[in-house]
Formats: sequence, C-alpha cells, structure tokens
Amino acid sequence: MKRILIAVFCLVALNNVIFSQGTINDYKRAYSVKVDFSSKNVLYNNVVPNWIKDTHFFWYIRNTEKGNEYVKVDASTGTKSALFNQDNLAVLLSEKTGKRVNKFYLPLNKMGVNMSIDEISFEAYGERWKFSITENKLTCLGGVRPPVERPHWMVVDEEKSASPIKSPDGRWLAYIKNDNVYVRNLTSGEEKQLSNDGTLGNYYSSYFQWSPDSRYVMSCKIRPAEKRYVYYVESSPKDQLQPKLHKQEYAKPGDELRFKKPCVFDVEKNKAIIPDTKLFNHQYNLSYFKWNNDSKGVTFEYNERGHKIYRVLELSVIDGKVRTLIEEKEEKYVNYPRIYRNYLSDGKRIVWSSERDNYNHLYMYDRGSGKVINQITKGKWYVREVQKVDEENEVIYFSASGMNKKEDPYLIHYNKINFDGSGLTSLTPEEGMHKCWYSSDYKYMVDVYSKVDTEPVAVLRDASNGKIRMQLEKADISRLVANGWKAPEVFKAKGRDGKTDIWGIIYRPTNFDPNKKYPIVEYIYSGPGNQYVPKTFSSYNWNMTSLAELGFIVVQVDGMTTSFRTKEFEEVCYKNLKDAGLPDHIAWIKAAAKKYPYMDIDRVGIFGCSAGGQESTGAVLFHPEFYKAAYSACGCHDNRMDKIWWNEQWMGYPVDESYSECSNVDNAHLLTRPLMLVVGEMDDNVDPASTMQVVNALIKAGKDFELVVIPGARHTMGESFGEHKRFDFFVKNLMGVNPPKWSELK
Repeated sequence: MKRILIAVFCLVALNNVIFSQGTINDYKRAYSVKVDFSSKNVLYNNVVPNWIKDTHFFWYIRNTEKGNEYVKVDASTGTKSALFNQDNLAVLLSEKTGKRVNKFYLPLNKMGVNMSIDEISFEAYGERWKFSITENKLTCLGGVRPPVERPHWMVVDEEKSASPIKSPDGRWLAYIKNDNVYVRNLTSGEEKQLSNDGTLGNYYSSYFQWSPDSRYVMSCKIRPAEKRYVYYVESSPKDQLQPKLHKQEYAKPGDELRFKKPCVFDVEKNKAIIPDTKLFNHQYNLSYFKWNNDSKGVTFEYNERGHKIYRVLELSVIDGKVRTLIEEKEEKYVNYPRIYRNYLSDGKRIVWSSERDNYNHLYMYDRGSGKVINQITKGKWYVREVQKVDEENEVIYFSASGMNKKEDPYLIHYNKINFDGSGLTSLTPEEGMHKCWYSSDYKYMVDVYSKVDTEPVAVLRDASNGKIRMQLEKADISRLVANGWKAPEVFKAKGRDGKTDIWGIIYRPTNFDPNKKYPIVEYIYSGPGNQYVPKTFSSYNWNMTSLAELGFIVVQVDGMTTSFRTKEFEEVCYKNLKDAGLPDHIAWIKAAAKKYPYMDIDRVGIFGCSAGGQESTGAVLFHPEFYKAAYSACGCHDNRMDKIWWNEQWMGYPVDESYSECSNVDNAHLLTRPLMLVVGEMDDNVDPASTMQVVNALIKAGKDFELVVIPGARHTMGESFGEHKRFDFFVKNLMGVNPPKWSELK
C-alpha cells in the first residue's frame, strides 16, 4: 500500500511539472509582455535617416528617455546638431491650435525639409504647416489633402483613362478616340487618325510612348478577357443594419488573360508598323516598354504564361521585325519578380539579373548581339537588390546575402563592384542584417544593423570604402532586460537531406525552467518568394512572444521552398506547395529537441495565416504523425481558388492534377488531429470561399473541427479575438489543460 501511495504521489508531482503551464498567471503574463516588451522600452532605436535632397545633410528622430529629438547630421564634417528648436515649435503649435503640445512628442506627420535647411513642412491636427527655423515663424497652409484613392491591387488596368500625351518636341498630341489612335498638330490644329481597326473588343491603349525624336508614337492594341469577380457579404456593416454585398475583381489560375500587341505609328507618313507576334504569342504579360535612344526601336519584356520563358524583345521601326535580346528559359519557372534590369544610357548595354547559375547574379549584356559580355557578380551567394548603377564610374552598388560563410546565410550586406566584375568591396562588413540609405551622390551612407539577439547600431559610413565616419546611435535595451526580456535563440540544423543547413529561431517563456517539459508550437509562413524567419532585432514578436509565455517553446523555420539560398532550394516548391518545407522543419525541430530535452517532441502544434494557413492545415493532413494540432487563418487552401499571379508562378500552367494533390480541400478527409479554421468574412487577399470549401469537405468526411469567422475582418490572423482562441486551442490540445475563463482575464 505504501508503494502505491508513493507511486501516485510521484505521478501527481510529474503531472504538475509537465502540465503546470497554461495557468491564469501565464495568460496574464502573455498579455502583459506586450507592454513590458514594447518598442517604447528600447531607446536610441529605429534610426531612419532622411537625406536632404542634393546635400550631405540628413535628419532623423532620436528616441530618448524624455521623448523624441530631431537631429541634423552634416555627413561631410561628421557633426550633429538640433534640426530645429523644439521648444519654439511646440509653443507656436500650441498657440495656433489651442492644443497642449509636448516638445518631445510633436505630432509631425509627413515631414519634409527644404534644400537650404531653414524650413520644415509637416501635417498636424488635420492641417498642413510650414515652420521657418531661422525666422521662428509657423504658417498654416490649409487642410490636409485627402489621400488619392487607388484601385485595389487585383484590379487589372484597362489602360483607357490616361490623359493625352504631348510629343517631346511639343508639336503633337496623341490620344484615343473611338478605341483608335489619333494625333493632333498643336500648331495647325490638324487631326490625324493613325489607326482604324480598334474596336470595343480589341482597342488601343491610352498609354502612349513617343520616340525621342517625336517621329513615332507607340500604343498597345489590347484584346481584353472576361474578368472574374469574388463576392463578399459584409454581415455587420457599421453604417446600416442590413448586410452589404461587395464585389472584387480577382483573376484565378487558369483564367483567360488579355493579349497585348505593341503597335508603332509613323506620324509624318501616317504609317502603322504592326509586328508579328510569334515571339510573344503565349502571354502572361508584356511590360517595360521603352524606346531606344536612337528612336529606331522599342524594347519590351515578354513573360510567357506558365513562366518558363522570359524574353527581352526589340521591335524595329525600320523593318517591323522583332528580335530577342535576352532570353531566360527554365524547366520549372523563371523567377521573374526577382529580375533586375538597367538599360544603360549608352544604348549598347543592359545590366541584367538571373538565377541561371543556381544563384541570383548580375550580367552585362551587349544589346547589339544579345550576348553576355561578362558576368558581373559570381559566387555561391545571392544578390538581393541593386541600389544604383553608376554609369559614369562604371560601378554598381548592391546588397547580397550568403557572402560571409561563417554567418547566417540570410544576413544582408552592402557592396560595390565594377562593371567588369573587379573591385568587389564590402561596405558593411560587421555581422548583422544591414539596411542602408545613401546620399544622392553616393558619397555617404547611413547603415543600421542588428540581429534578432543583438540590438541595433546606426553608423555613418564613407560609401567608397565602408569606413565608419561616426556612430549615430546604439540602442539601449536596459529597460527591456529589466522587464525580463530574453532574446530568442538562432538555431541551425541539417534539413531533410542530412546536408543542408536549415536556420530558424527559438522563443522560450521568460520564466523558463529547463527541468520542465514544454510543448512546441511552430509559427509558419513558408514557401517561395521570400524568407520569413526574422533577422533583425525586435523587442516583441507579435506571433511568438506572448504565446511562449503560456508555457510553450515557439519556433519558426526557413526550410526548402523558401528563397535566397539557391534556385534549387526554392524550386522544391514547384507543383508541390503542400511540401511547405515541412520535412526540413520536422528535421530541424527534432534536432533542437535532441539538444534541448525539455522540448517535448510528442506535443507539437503549428499555426499560420494566408500561405501559413494553407501550410498549417497541410501539416496535420500530410504529417499527422508529427504535428498534433493546427490553427489556420485565412488559408489559400486550394491554389485553384487563390490569386493567379502567385499560384501560376509556383504551381504552373495549365492547371493540372498537382493543384488537386496540394489541395487541403481534396485532402480534408485525411484529418485526424485537432484543427481550428479562422477566416475574415471580408478577406480581399484570399477568397474566403477557400476556407469554407475546406469546411464543407470536412463536414462531408464526418470530421470534427472548429471554425471561427470574424465579421468585417479582411486578411487576418484572427485579430485579438482569434489570438485568444489560438491561446486556448493550444493550451487545451497540447497541454491537456482547460484554459482560464475569459471573464477571469478581464
């Protein structure tokens, strides 16, 4: 009997050790760290320089213990001073508005500084203002202009509404009338009709481009396609009782697309130059129309439907023929959003980026022959962006990752290199994720760098060699640390192939005890187009910090299918978005749990939004042996239901069986783990029907699950309501604990 009592006591004690997380105190701490770890507790941080046009001066806001200070820096002398007298401006603004204005918290929006640095402009309290620094004079310029209303990003521009365009010599005005191209002589008033075949169903674009010599004008003839629309019911509008129906243009994979044909018109001879479309007849899009400097041709870029071919083409106005200048051709896809191009002003060369050698690099092309003159950048690293092509000195300023082999391969550094590939110079050698801003003449640069576990440093550098001229700020995190903040851990392990390093981060609760066992929750947003694990310092991670406080180890991983390592690393995604890098994530988590036994590999959950919503549901459908619960918000659960440009890029065209194989709808019957689906009823990014079709399939398959619909919400992780639901979901399903009542947390 004594042995039985001892065994029971041990089991109870073990249960308390394992399952003491998820208490009301843990919840309160999870919510309180949003304040305790706020960015307001990091001083001398968030330096964003504003270079004053055509000068070596810049200004930035310095956040101090008292509040904000506006600092002016003379880069040429390396000196700081106050940008303006904050006391004076606060007094004047108070007098003009009747508001109490704190000089350390001036409400200055959309602030600008003029070239002579004696005047600033800004918006405050619904008005536009001008403050003369030298005269200490504040002038109200009137009400704030209403923002320009822009069309939704899914709306395809029909190119019908542009204003008439004047020729460079000022003689002609080009415009559209009755779907055709017309010009008017601005001296005589004579009108010429240059085309007569435009119709409602095959019309000419109002986006004209004149040749530099004003002899030719170009317009694309457009054959439109029928548009698809998504419909939303807004159940609880703020301005009326009854629901509203909304309609949104939204092309999906496989939809018919419009066809464009560039047409050139000789204005003097009233002659049309209409090209053969053989080299661009299977269009996803035509873009980047640009006249050659000699007015003898137009270059444009052709993106083939399915994205396996991408061409730079040139239409000759001499003979009307189209020739290929550059062609990218891939078995899977050309990563066209990543292409950088610069048509040099000499009219003879093009700087072009390509992933043809498995990395993203820069090449110099000869326009005449259409051949590569030389590869400019080379190596097992990845060009991320080009900041400037200095034609006069034949130097390119660019940023890249993976150049420093002992670092995290995603950390970005800034560099310069000569056109011929010589003179490669690192301008930001310190380890960290760098972000730079250059003076207009590229003589100086402001560099802010950090890591997730290292606070930001801001310095001024000489842009010719990267030498530091002065330190601007170093963030002070002492308040943060005093509040209990701990940095996340950067962790790497081998992926599915046992060879490739996979990188991620680990968040632990502030009351972490290595003697306890912690369930693991993975935050996922994966897949092609970017890398997603944070690389810069942040005092509070909205997806991970609070969740960890409930008693979880929270992780995020960049596995295969994501970008900026190699082309092959990303191309695992092709016709295979369901992969989501999950085999690498699983290997990485297992390696972390082997090193840290307090990570409970038998209790792993996962959550995400958008692509992460698709991937988290996919995790419990395709890997239920590892992932034991999933929270999925606004997921693009079937790639046939999502936006055309994203899904045809990675899943291919035409739509085939791979779309079904990757579909959470078609695979919903595989569900054996707890699943919470969340959707915003007004989601204009991912069609809400994508989630509801999963719901339908789960009901038909007789599966148990939870559904949360957020009225009025658009593309969302679930807002504050969904966050609380997510907390409870993982506490219940991974800890086996009944969460505190919501009323107890108010």
